[in-house]
Amino acid sequence: MDIRSQISMVFHLDKCIGCHTCSIACKNIWTDRKGAEYMWWNNVETKPGTGYPTKWEDQDIYKGGWKPAKNGAIKLRGAGKRQLLNIFSNPNLPTIDDYYEPFTYKYLDLIESPEGEVQPTARPVSLITGKPIDIKMGPNWDDDLSGTPDFARQDSNLKALSPAQSQAMFQLEKMALYYLPRICNHCLNPACVASCPSGAIYKRGEDGIVLINQDVCRAWRMCVGACPYKKSYYNWNTGKSEKCILCYPRVEAGLAPACMHSCVGRIRYLGVVLYDAEKILQTASGEEQNLVDTHLDIIVDPNSPEIIRAAKSNGIADSTLRAAQNSPAYKFVKQWRLALPLHPEFRTLPMLFYVPPLLPVMASVAAKDNDPKSLNPIAKIWDDTRVYDTSMDKVFGTIDEARFPLKYLASLFSAGDEAQVKIRLKKLMAVRIYRRHLTVGDIQANQATQALDEVGLTAKDADAIYYLTSLAQFDDRFVIPASHREQALEMLEFTGDVKGCTGFGTKEHPGRGP
Repeated sequence: MDIRSQISMVFHLDKCIGCHTCSIACKNIWTDRKGAEYMWWNNVETKPGTGYPTKWEDQDIYKGGWKPAKNGAIKLRGAGKRQLLNIFSNPNLPTIDDYYEPFTYKYLDLIESPEGEVQPTARPVSLITGKPIDIKMGPNWDDDLSGTPDFARQDSNLKALSPAQSQAMFQLEKMALYYLPRICNHCLNPACVASCPSGAIYKRGEDGIVLINQDVCRAWRMCVGACPYKKSYYNWNTGKSEKCILCYPRVEAGLAPACMHSCVGRIRYLGVVLYDAEKILQTASGEEQNLVDTHLDIIVDPNSPEIIRAAKSNGIADSTLRAAQNSPAYKFVKQWRLALPLHPEFRTLPMLFYVPPLLPVMASVAAKDNDPKSLNPIAKIWDDTRVYDTSMDKVFGTIDEARFPLKYLASLFSAGDEAQVKIRLKKLMAVRIYRRHLTVGDIQANQATQALDEVGLTAKDADAIYYLTSLAQFDDRFVIPASHREQALEMLEFTGDVKGCTGFGTKEHPGRGP
Protein backbone atom coordinates (compact mmCIF):
# COMPACT_ATOMS: atom_id res chain seq x y z
CA MET A 1 0.00 0.00 0.00
CA ASP A 2 1.05 3.56 -0.75
CA ILE A 3 -1.09 5.60 1.67
CA ARG A 4 -1.29 9.32 1.03
CA SER A 5 -3.44 12.18 2.28
CA GLN A 6 -5.71 14.38 0.20
CA ILE A 7 -7.98 17.33 0.88
CA SER A 8 -11.51 16.25 -0.05
CA MET A 9 -14.73 18.23 -0.28
CA VAL A 10 -18.46 17.53 -0.09
CA PHE A 11 -21.25 19.80 -1.35
CA HIS A 12 -24.77 19.05 -0.06
CA LEU A 13 -27.05 20.03 -2.94
CA ASP A 14 -30.26 19.94 -0.91
CA LYS A 15 -28.93 22.89 1.10
CA CYS A 16 -27.71 25.17 -1.70
CA ILE A 17 -29.92 28.27 -2.02
CA GLY A 18 -28.24 29.66 -5.12
CA CYS A 19 -27.14 32.92 -3.49
CA HIS A 20 -23.73 32.96 -5.26
CA THR A 21 -21.98 34.35 -2.19
CA CYS A 22 -19.25 31.75 -2.75
CA SER A 23 -18.68 32.96 -6.31
CA ILE A 24 -18.39 36.60 -5.26
CA ALA A 25 -15.99 35.77 -2.41
CA CYS A 26 -13.71 33.92 -4.82
CA LYS A 27 -13.97 36.59 -7.50
CA ASN A 28 -13.12 39.43 -5.10
CA ILE A 29 -10.04 37.65 -3.76
CA TRP A 30 -8.52 35.88 -6.75
CA THR A 31 -9.84 36.91 -10.18
CA ASP A 32 -10.61 40.61 -9.91
CA ARG A 33 -7.69 41.33 -12.24
CA LYS A 34 -7.02 42.24 -15.84
CA GLY A 35 -7.16 39.14 -18.01
CA ALA A 36 -9.12 37.22 -15.38
CA GLU A 37 -12.41 39.11 -15.60
CA TYR A 38 -14.19 36.23 -17.33
CA MET A 39 -12.86 33.62 -14.88
CA TRP A 40 -15.12 32.23 -12.18
CA TRP A 41 -13.06 29.65 -10.33
CA ASN A 42 -16.19 29.05 -8.28
CA ASN A 43 -19.50 29.21 -10.10
CA VAL A 44 -23.03 28.05 -9.32
CA GLU A 45 -25.07 26.59 -12.17
CA THR A 46 -28.77 25.91 -12.49
CA LYS A 47 -29.68 22.37 -13.46
CA PRO A 48 -31.05 21.47 -15.90
CA GLY A 49 -28.93 23.88 -17.90
CA THR A 50 -25.89 24.20 -20.10
CA GLY A 51 -23.54 25.54 -17.41
CA TYR A 52 -20.36 27.60 -17.65
CA PRO A 53 -18.74 27.44 -20.13
CA THR A 54 -21.74 26.42 -22.17
CA LYS A 55 -22.13 22.65 -22.63
CA TRP A 56 -18.92 21.92 -20.70
CA GLU A 57 -20.17 18.39 -20.02
CA ASP A 58 -20.24 17.43 -23.70
CA GLN A 59 -16.84 15.90 -24.38
CA ASP A 60 -17.77 15.27 -28.01
CA ILE A 61 -17.23 19.03 -28.29
CA TYR A 62 -14.32 19.67 -25.93
CA LYS A 63 -12.47 16.31 -25.88
CA GLY A 64 -11.63 16.52 -22.17
CA GLY A 65 -10.85 13.83 -19.62
CA TRP A 66 -9.65 10.29 -20.15
CA LYS A 67 -10.92 7.36 -22.19
CA PRO A 68 -10.05 3.64 -22.16
CA ALA A 69 -7.13 2.59 -24.31
CA LYS A 70 -6.81 -0.64 -26.24
CA ASN A 71 -4.19 -2.06 -23.88
CA GLY A 72 -6.52 -1.85 -20.87
CA ALA A 73 -5.05 1.44 -19.64
CA ILE A 74 -6.38 4.94 -20.28
CA LYS A 75 -5.36 7.84 -22.47
CA LEU A 76 -6.29 11.49 -22.72
CA ARG A 77 -9.32 11.96 -24.91
CA GLY A 78 -7.71 14.84 -26.77
CA ALA A 79 -4.09 13.60 -26.73
CA GLY A 80 -2.00 11.96 -29.41
CA LYS A 81 -0.27 12.93 -32.63
CA ARG A 82 -3.36 14.66 -33.95
CA GLN A 83 -3.48 16.88 -30.87
CA LEU A 84 0.11 18.02 -31.47
CA LEU A 85 -1.02 19.37 -34.83
CA ASN A 86 -3.43 21.60 -32.94
CA ILE A 87 -0.93 22.89 -30.42
CA PHE A 88 -0.99 26.39 -31.91
CA SER A 89 -4.67 26.39 -32.85
CA ASN A 90 -6.82 23.99 -30.87
CA PRO A 91 -10.39 23.69 -32.22
CA ASN A 92 -11.54 21.92 -29.05
CA LEU A 93 -10.88 24.86 -26.73
CA PRO A 94 -13.83 26.87 -25.45
CA THR A 95 -13.93 30.37 -26.92
CA ILE A 96 -14.66 33.57 -25.08
CA ASP A 97 -18.26 33.31 -26.35
CA ASP A 98 -18.59 29.92 -24.65
CA TYR A 99 -17.75 31.66 -21.37
CA TYR A 100 -18.91 35.24 -21.92
CA GLU A 101 -17.21 38.48 -22.93
CA PRO A 102 -16.64 40.35 -19.67
CA PHE A 103 -18.18 43.79 -19.59
CA THR A 104 -18.73 46.88 -17.50
CA TYR A 105 -20.76 50.05 -17.99
CA LYS A 106 -19.75 53.63 -18.78
CA TYR A 107 -21.06 54.89 -15.47
CA LEU A 108 -19.47 58.34 -15.91
CA ASP A 109 -21.89 59.01 -18.78
CA LEU A 110 -24.66 59.15 -16.18
CA ILE A 111 -23.12 62.11 -14.36
CA GLU A 112 -20.97 63.80 -17.02
CA SER A 113 -23.41 63.90 -19.94
CA PRO A 114 -24.53 67.39 -20.92
CA GLU A 115 -28.05 68.49 -20.15
CA GLY A 116 -30.56 67.21 -22.66
CA GLU A 117 -34.10 66.04 -23.23
CA VAL A 118 -33.15 62.35 -23.11
CA GLN A 119 -32.12 60.51 -19.96
CA PRO A 120 -28.45 59.48 -20.28
CA THR A 121 -27.66 55.77 -20.17
CA ALA A 122 -24.59 53.79 -19.19
CA ARG A 123 -23.72 51.73 -22.24
CA PRO A 124 -22.01 48.37 -21.74
CA VAL A 125 -18.40 48.13 -22.89
CA SER A 126 -16.12 45.12 -23.24
CA LEU A 127 -13.43 44.69 -20.60
CA ILE A 128 -11.25 43.11 -23.29
CA THR A 129 -11.50 45.57 -26.18
CA GLY A 130 -12.95 48.58 -24.38
CA LYS A 131 -15.52 48.97 -27.17
CA PRO A 132 -19.33 49.05 -26.77
CA ILE A 133 -20.95 45.63 -26.98
CA ASP A 134 -24.40 44.07 -26.94
CA ILE A 135 -24.54 41.76 -23.93
CA LYS A 136 -25.57 38.29 -25.03
CA MET A 137 -24.22 36.05 -22.29
CA GLY A 138 -22.96 36.10 -18.72
CA PRO A 139 -21.48 33.68 -16.21
CA ASN A 140 -24.89 33.18 -14.62
CA TRP A 141 -27.09 33.84 -17.58
CA ASP A 142 -29.34 30.79 -17.07
CA ASP A 143 -29.82 31.26 -13.32
CA ASP A 144 -33.18 29.74 -12.29
CA LEU A 145 -34.18 29.22 -15.94
CA SER A 146 -34.82 25.49 -15.64
CA GLY A 147 -37.53 25.37 -18.29
CA THR A 148 -36.19 27.49 -21.12
CA PRO A 149 -35.45 26.02 -24.57
CA ASP A 150 -32.17 27.96 -24.83
CA PHE A 151 -30.63 26.56 -21.67
CA ALA A 152 -32.48 23.80 -19.83
CA ARG A 153 -33.47 21.87 -22.92
CA GLN A 154 -29.86 21.97 -24.17
CA ASP A 155 -28.53 20.17 -21.06
CA SER A 156 -26.10 17.46 -22.19
CA ASN A 157 -27.43 15.05 -19.55
CA LEU A 158 -30.80 14.91 -21.28
CA LYS A 159 -29.22 12.67 -23.92
CA ALA A 160 -29.47 9.79 -21.45
CA LEU A 161 -33.25 10.19 -21.22
CA SER A 162 -35.89 8.98 -23.62
CA PRO A 163 -37.79 11.70 -25.52
CA ALA A 164 -40.85 11.04 -23.32
CA GLN A 165 -38.84 11.39 -20.10
CA SER A 166 -37.14 14.52 -21.34
CA GLN A 167 -40.44 16.08 -22.32
CA ALA A 168 -42.04 15.16 -18.99
CA MET A 169 -39.35 17.11 -17.11
CA PHE A 170 -40.62 20.32 -18.67
CA GLN A 171 -44.30 19.90 -17.90
CA LEU A 172 -45.41 22.79 -15.75
CA GLU A 173 -46.46 20.57 -12.85
CA LYS A 174 -43.13 18.72 -12.77
CA MET A 175 -40.78 21.56 -13.57
CA ALA A 176 -38.01 21.87 -10.99
CA LEU A 177 -34.45 23.04 -10.62
CA TYR A 178 -31.50 22.71 -8.30
CA TYR A 179 -28.18 24.45 -8.02
CA LEU A 180 -24.83 22.87 -8.83
CA PRO A 181 -21.85 24.76 -7.32
CA ARG A 182 -18.55 23.88 -9.00
CA ILE A 183 -14.89 24.48 -8.26
CA CYS A 184 -11.76 22.59 -9.27
CA ASN A 185 -12.10 18.98 -8.13
CA HIS A 186 -8.36 18.60 -7.35
CA CYS A 187 -8.57 15.14 -8.85
CA LEU A 188 -6.45 12.11 -7.98
CA ASN A 189 -5.90 11.48 -11.70
CA PRO A 190 -5.96 15.02 -13.11
CA ALA A 191 -6.04 15.25 -16.90
CA CYS A 192 -4.70 18.81 -16.76
CA VAL A 193 -1.49 17.62 -15.11
CA ALA A 194 -0.97 14.86 -17.67
CA SER A 195 -1.64 17.14 -20.65
CA CYS A 196 0.75 20.02 -19.85
CA PRO A 197 3.73 19.97 -22.31
CA SER A 198 5.71 22.28 -20.01
CA GLY A 199 5.17 20.31 -16.80
CA ALA A 200 3.87 23.46 -15.15
CA ILE A 201 0.90 21.79 -13.42
CA TYR A 202 1.54 19.62 -10.41
CA LYS A 203 -0.32 17.99 -7.55
CA ARG A 204 1.06 18.82 -4.12
CA GLY A 205 2.14 15.81 -2.15
CA GLU A 206 1.13 17.12 1.28
CA ASP A 207 -2.54 17.83 0.53
CA GLY A 208 -3.26 16.94 -3.10
CA ILE A 209 -4.06 20.50 -4.20
CA VAL A 210 -3.45 20.93 -7.95
CA LEU A 211 -1.52 24.10 -8.84
CA ILE A 212 0.01 25.77 -11.89
CA ASN A 213 3.58 27.05 -11.62
CA GLN A 214 3.30 30.51 -13.18
CA ASP A 215 7.04 30.62 -13.88
CA VAL A 216 6.99 27.40 -15.91
CA CYS A 217 3.65 27.84 -17.72
CA ARG A 218 4.05 28.62 -21.42
CA ALA A 219 0.33 28.99 -22.17
CA TRP A 220 -0.06 25.99 -24.46
CA ARG A 221 -3.56 25.80 -22.95
CA MET A 222 -3.58 22.02 -23.17
CA CYS A 223 -4.85 22.02 -19.59
CA VAL A 224 -7.90 24.03 -20.62
CA GLY A 225 -8.86 21.44 -23.20
CA ALA A 226 -7.89 18.41 -21.11
CA CYS A 227 -9.89 19.36 -18.00
CA PRO A 228 -13.36 17.90 -18.61
CA TYR A 229 -14.83 20.23 -15.98
CA LYS A 230 -13.30 23.30 -17.69
CA LYS A 231 -11.80 24.65 -14.48
CA SER A 232 -8.48 25.72 -15.98
CA TYR A 233 -8.48 29.15 -17.61
CA TYR A 234 -6.21 31.24 -19.81
CA ASN A 235 -5.24 34.74 -18.70
CA TRP A 236 -4.91 36.72 -21.93
CA ASN A 237 -3.08 39.55 -20.15
CA THR A 238 -0.25 37.60 -18.49
CA GLY A 239 -0.14 34.81 -21.06
CA LYS A 240 -0.47 32.17 -18.34
CA SER A 241 -3.05 29.57 -17.39
CA GLU A 242 -4.73 29.83 -14.01
CA LYS A 243 -7.11 27.78 -11.90
CA CYS A 244 -8.65 27.38 -8.47
CA ILE A 245 -5.91 27.02 -5.86
CA LEU A 246 -8.32 26.00 -3.07
CA CYS A 247 -7.09 29.07 -1.18
CA TYR A 248 -4.02 27.07 -0.20
CA PRO A 249 -2.51 29.92 1.87
CA ARG A 250 -5.58 29.66 4.08
CA VAL A 251 -5.60 25.85 4.07
CA GLU A 252 -1.94 25.78 5.13
CA ALA A 253 -2.92 27.80 8.19
CA GLY A 254 -5.83 25.46 8.98
CA LEU A 255 -8.47 27.89 7.65
CA ALA A 256 -11.34 27.17 5.29
CA PRO A 257 -11.17 28.39 1.67
CA ALA A 258 -13.01 31.65 1.02
CA CYS A 259 -15.87 30.09 -0.94
CA MET A 260 -16.54 27.63 1.88
CA HIS A 261 -16.10 30.13 4.69
CA SER A 262 -18.66 32.46 3.09
CA CYS A 263 -21.25 29.80 2.17
CA VAL A 264 -24.64 31.00 3.41
CA GLY A 265 -26.41 27.65 3.04
CA ARG A 266 -23.58 25.85 4.84
CA ILE A 267 -23.57 23.23 2.12
CA ARG A 268 -19.79 22.79 2.05
CA TYR A 269 -17.64 20.38 4.00
CA LEU A 270 -13.89 19.94 3.81
CA GLY A 271 -11.62 17.40 5.39
CA VAL A 272 -8.73 15.00 4.86
CA VAL A 273 -9.09 11.52 3.42
CA LEU A 274 -6.45 8.83 3.08
CA TYR A 275 -6.18 6.86 -0.13
CA ASP A 276 -4.08 4.09 -1.65
CA ALA A 277 -2.11 5.64 -4.51
CA GLU A 278 -1.24 2.19 -5.91
CA LYS A 279 -4.87 1.75 -6.99
CA ILE A 280 -5.18 4.96 -9.02
CA LEU A 281 -4.42 3.46 -12.44
CA GLN A 282 -6.51 0.35 -11.78
CA THR A 283 -9.43 2.49 -10.60
CA ALA A 284 -9.30 5.02 -13.43
CA SER A 285 -9.07 2.35 -16.12
CA GLY A 286 -11.86 0.14 -14.77
CA GLU A 287 -15.21 -0.65 -16.34
CA GLU A 288 -17.50 2.36 -16.50
CA GLN A 289 -20.29 0.68 -14.53
CA ASN A 290 -17.84 0.04 -11.66
CA LEU A 291 -16.23 3.50 -11.53
CA VAL A 292 -18.18 4.77 -8.52
CA ASP A 293 -17.52 1.72 -6.36
CA THR A 294 -13.83 1.52 -7.25
CA HIS A 295 -13.47 5.26 -6.72
CA LEU A 296 -14.82 4.94 -3.19
CA ASP A 297 -12.76 1.80 -2.54
CA ILE A 298 -9.53 3.72 -3.12
CA ILE A 299 -10.35 5.74 0.02
CA VAL A 300 -9.18 3.82 3.10
CA ASP A 301 -10.26 3.72 6.75
CA PRO A 302 -8.18 6.20 8.78
CA ASN A 303 -9.00 4.32 12.00
CA SER A 304 -7.46 1.05 10.84
CA PRO A 305 -4.18 0.26 12.68
CA GLU A 306 -2.71 -1.14 9.46
CA ILE A 307 -3.58 2.04 7.54
CA ILE A 308 -2.17 4.23 10.32
CA ARG A 309 1.15 2.36 10.26
CA ALA A 310 1.36 2.63 6.47
CA ALA A 311 0.51 6.34 6.59
CA LYS A 312 3.14 7.09 9.22
CA SER A 313 5.76 5.19 7.24
CA ASN A 314 4.96 7.57 4.35
CA GLY A 315 5.61 10.57 6.56
CA ILE A 316 1.99 11.59 7.18
CA ALA A 317 1.86 13.60 10.40
CA ASP A 318 -0.22 12.68 13.44
CA SER A 319 -2.20 15.90 13.07
CA THR A 320 -3.19 14.88 9.54
CA LEU A 321 -4.23 11.42 10.74
CA ARG A 322 -6.38 12.93 13.48
CA ALA A 323 -8.00 15.24 10.92
CA ALA A 324 -8.70 12.25 8.64
CA GLN A 325 -10.36 10.39 11.51
CA ASN A 326 -12.69 13.34 12.15
CA SER A 327 -13.16 14.25 8.49
CA PRO A 328 -16.73 15.13 7.45
CA ALA A 329 -15.78 14.25 3.87
CA TYR A 330 -14.88 10.69 4.90
CA LYS A 331 -18.19 10.34 6.75
CA PHE A 332 -20.33 11.50 3.85
CA VAL A 333 -18.38 9.70 1.14
CA LYS A 334 -17.19 6.42 2.63
CA GLN A 335 -18.80 5.81 6.02
CA TRP A 336 -22.40 6.74 5.16
CA ARG A 337 -21.97 6.55 1.36
CA LEU A 338 -24.23 9.54 0.78
CA ALA A 339 -22.06 11.52 -1.66
CA LEU A 340 -21.10 10.86 -5.27
CA PRO A 341 -18.46 12.28 -7.65
CA LEU A 342 -19.49 14.52 -10.54
CA HIS A 343 -19.23 12.71 -13.88
CA PRO A 344 -17.01 9.80 -12.81
CA GLU A 345 -16.96 8.64 -16.43
CA PHE A 346 -14.37 11.35 -17.10
CA ARG A 347 -11.99 9.10 -15.09
CA THR A 348 -10.12 11.92 -13.36
CA LEU A 349 -11.15 10.62 -9.91
CA PRO A 350 -12.43 13.96 -8.59
CA MET A 351 -12.12 14.63 -4.87
CA LEU A 352 -15.18 16.87 -4.75
CA PHE A 353 -18.31 14.86 -3.98
CA TYR A 354 -21.97 15.82 -4.04
CA VAL A 355 -24.89 14.69 -1.90
CA PRO A 356 -27.56 14.44 -4.63
CA PRO A 357 -30.71 16.57 -4.28
CA LEU A 358 -33.73 14.77 -2.86
CA LEU A 359 -36.11 17.46 -4.16
CA PRO A 360 -39.85 17.54 -3.37
CA VAL A 361 -40.69 13.87 -3.90
CA MET A 362 -41.61 12.89 -0.41
CA ALA A 363 -45.33 12.49 0.04
CA SER A 364 -48.81 12.35 -1.47
CA VAL A 365 -52.21 13.42 -0.26
CA ALA A 366 -54.43 10.42 0.44
CA ALA A 367 -58.06 9.95 1.43
CA LYS A 368 -58.77 9.58 5.14
CA ASP A 369 -60.69 6.42 6.06
CA ASN A 370 -60.97 5.61 2.33
CA ASP A 371 -63.35 8.51 1.79
CA PRO A 372 -63.11 9.42 -1.92
CA LYS A 373 -64.80 12.77 -1.27
CA SER A 374 -61.74 13.84 0.69
CA LEU A 375 -59.71 13.85 -2.54
CA ASN A 376 -61.67 16.80 -3.93
CA PRO A 377 -58.93 18.85 -5.64
CA ILE A 378 -60.60 22.05 -4.52
CA ALA A 379 -60.30 21.06 -0.85
CA LYS A 380 -57.58 22.75 1.16
CA ILE A 381 -54.41 20.78 1.92
CA TRP A 382 -55.02 21.06 5.64
CA ASP A 383 -58.61 19.80 5.44
CA ASP A 384 -59.29 17.29 8.24
CA THR A 385 -60.68 14.83 5.68
CA ARG A 386 -57.33 14.38 4.00
CA VAL A 387 -54.02 12.97 5.20
CA TYR A 388 -50.46 13.89 4.16
CA ASP A 389 -49.32 10.34 3.48
CA THR A 390 -45.73 9.63 4.53
CA SER A 391 -46.00 5.87 4.84
CA MET A 392 -43.09 3.70 3.81
CA ASP A 393 -44.27 2.26 0.52
CA LYS A 394 -45.58 5.55 -0.78
CA VAL A 395 -42.47 7.47 0.15
CA PHE A 396 -39.97 5.10 -1.40
CA GLY A 397 -42.20 4.60 -4.39
CA THR A 398 -42.07 8.27 -5.29
CA ILE A 399 -38.29 8.23 -5.67
CA ASP A 400 -38.70 6.42 -8.98
CA GLU A 401 -41.21 9.07 -10.06
CA ALA A 402 -39.29 12.12 -8.87
CA ARG A 403 -39.44 15.43 -10.70
CA PHE A 404 -35.90 14.70 -11.83
CA PRO A 405 -35.73 11.19 -13.30
CA LEU A 406 -33.15 8.94 -11.69
CA LYS A 407 -31.58 8.49 -15.10
CA TYR A 408 -30.88 12.24 -15.26
CA LEU A 409 -29.22 12.33 -11.84
CA ALA A 410 -27.32 9.13 -12.66
CA SER A 411 -25.94 10.78 -15.80
CA LEU A 412 -24.48 13.47 -13.56
CA PHE A 413 -23.24 11.54 -10.56
CA SER A 414 -22.81 7.84 -11.28
CA ALA A 415 -21.91 7.28 -14.95
CA GLY A 416 -25.49 6.22 -15.63
CA ASP A 417 -25.85 3.77 -12.73
CA GLU A 418 -29.32 4.55 -11.35
CA ALA A 419 -28.90 2.18 -8.39
CA GLN A 420 -26.08 4.32 -6.98
CA VAL A 421 -28.29 7.41 -6.92
CA LYS A 422 -31.40 5.58 -5.73
CA ILE A 423 -29.80 4.08 -2.62
CA ARG A 424 -28.48 7.49 -1.61
CA LEU A 425 -31.85 9.14 -2.08
CA LYS A 426 -33.41 6.35 -0.03
CA LYS A 427 -30.92 6.98 2.76
CA LEU A 428 -31.74 10.68 2.75
CA MET A 429 -35.44 9.82 2.78
CA ALA A 430 -34.99 7.34 5.63
CA VAL A 431 -33.29 9.99 7.76
CA ARG A 432 -36.19 12.36 7.08
CA ILE A 433 -38.72 9.71 8.06
CA TYR A 434 -36.79 8.97 11.25
CA ARG A 435 -36.54 12.66 12.17
CA ARG A 436 -40.24 13.17 11.39
CA HIS A 437 -41.03 10.31 13.75
CA LEU A 438 -39.03 12.02 16.52
CA THR A 439 -40.22 15.58 15.97
CA VAL A 440 -43.74 15.41 14.48
CA GLY A 441 -44.79 12.01 15.76
CA ASP A 442 -47.13 11.09 12.89
CA ILE A 443 -44.96 8.15 11.86
CA GLN A 444 -44.85 5.02 13.98
CA ALA A 445 -41.56 3.92 15.53
CA ASN A 446 -41.63 0.61 13.66
CA GLN A 447 -42.01 2.44 10.33
CA ALA A 448 -39.06 4.71 11.09
CA THR A 449 -36.94 1.74 12.15
CA GLN A 450 -37.95 -0.18 9.03
CA ALA A 451 -36.96 2.76 6.83
CA LEU A 452 -33.48 2.85 8.37
CA ASP A 453 -33.07 -0.93 8.23
CA GLU A 454 -33.88 -1.05 4.52
CA VAL A 455 -30.94 1.22 3.70
CA GLY A 456 -28.49 -0.18 6.25
CA LEU A 457 -28.53 2.74 8.69
CA THR A 458 -28.92 2.72 12.45
CA ALA A 459 -30.59 5.32 14.65
CA LYS A 460 -27.11 6.43 15.70
CA ASP A 461 -26.15 6.91 12.04
CA ALA A 462 -29.34 8.89 11.38
CA ASP A 463 -28.66 11.17 14.36
CA ALA A 464 -25.08 11.74 13.18
CA ILE A 465 -26.21 12.49 9.61
CA TYR A 466 -28.86 14.89 10.91
CA TYR A 467 -26.34 16.67 13.13
CA LEU A 468 -23.70 17.10 10.43
CA THR A 469 -26.32 18.16 7.89
CA SER A 470 -28.39 20.55 10.00
CA LEU A 471 -26.68 21.43 13.28
CA ALA A 472 -22.95 21.21 12.56
CA GLN A 473 -20.69 23.94 13.88
CA PHE A 474 -17.95 25.53 11.79
CA ASP A 475 -15.26 23.22 13.15
CA ASP A 476 -17.42 20.20 12.37
CA ARG A 477 -17.73 21.14 8.72
CA PHE A 478 -14.09 22.08 8.18
CA VAL A 479 -11.50 19.78 9.73
CA ILE A 480 -8.21 21.07 8.32
CA PRO A 481 -4.79 20.29 9.80
CA ALA A 482 -2.30 23.13 9.64
CA SER A 483 0.63 22.44 7.32
CA HIS A 484 4.01 21.54 8.74
CA ARG A 485 5.98 24.45 7.36
CA GLU A 486 9.17 23.12 8.92
CA GLN A 487 9.05 20.22 6.46
CA ALA A 488 8.56 22.23 3.27
CA LEU A 489 11.24 24.67 2.11
CA GLU A 490 8.96 26.21 -0.51
CA MET A 491 6.67 27.44 2.27
CA LEU A 492 9.41 29.59 3.77
CA GLU A 493 9.00 32.18 1.00
CA PHE A 494 5.70 33.99 1.43
CA THR A 495 4.10 34.82 -1.92
CA GLY A 496 1.86 37.35 -0.21
CA ASP A 497 4.86 39.69 0.01
CA VAL A 498 4.58 40.32 -3.73
CA LYS A 499 0.85 39.77 -4.08
CA GLY A 500 -0.09 43.38 -4.66
CA CYS A 501 -3.65 44.60 -4.23
CA THR A 502 -5.59 41.60 -5.56
CA GLY A 503 -5.05 38.11 -6.91
CA PHE A 504 -2.54 35.52 -5.85
CA GLY A 505 1.14 36.28 -5.40
CA THR A 506 4.13 34.84 -7.19
CA LYS A 507 7.80 34.91 -6.26
CA GLU A 508 8.47 36.67 -9.54
CA HIS A 509 6.27 39.01 -11.52
CA PRO A 510 4.38 36.92 -14.13
CA GLY A 511 5.10 37.69 -17.73
CA ARG A 512 4.90 36.12 -21.13
CA GLY A 513 7.36 33.35 -21.86
CA PRO A 514 10.15 33.71 -24.40
